[in-house]
Amino acid sequence: MSSARTKARTRAFQILFEADHRGVDPLTVLADWVARAREPKPDEGTPQVGEYTMELVEGYVQYARRIDDLISQYAVGWTLDRMPIADRNVLRLGTYELIWEDSVPDAVVVDEAVEIAKEYSTDDSPAFVNGLLARFMELKPSIRR
Repeated sequence: MSSARTKARTRAFQILFEADHRGVDPLTVLADWVARAREPKPDEGTPQVGEYTMELVEGYVQYARRIDDLISQYAVGWTLDRMPIADRNVLRLGTYELIWEDSVPDAVVVDEAVEIAKEYSTDDSPAFVNGLLARFMELKPSIRR
């Protein structure tokens, strides 16, 4: 059972992951996904790109430098480029949603990010993602200033 928001988050994560992997702007990948979904006869496996997926990707892009700086600053023992690509992008998405998306309770954002990490990354990733996002939750008032 996964909600529309859960699917939207997973798609946003997949878009950020693909952009990072290909070394292109996430908005380029988002545009590609939207175009494919709108073709007269999209492929069977072509995911639909909903409004919330677009909001998440565009929101991350808007704050990308700040988000990457935060992750780099607080991810003890990890540089952004040494992190597994899945972890890096689930953290980017979770950080954006946690700090700048007020329509979702913080605990839900953290839980959803942990679930994505469980599905797409290493056994150690859920605890890592949970710890870092929990720290950002504590620091949220000062981060947003």
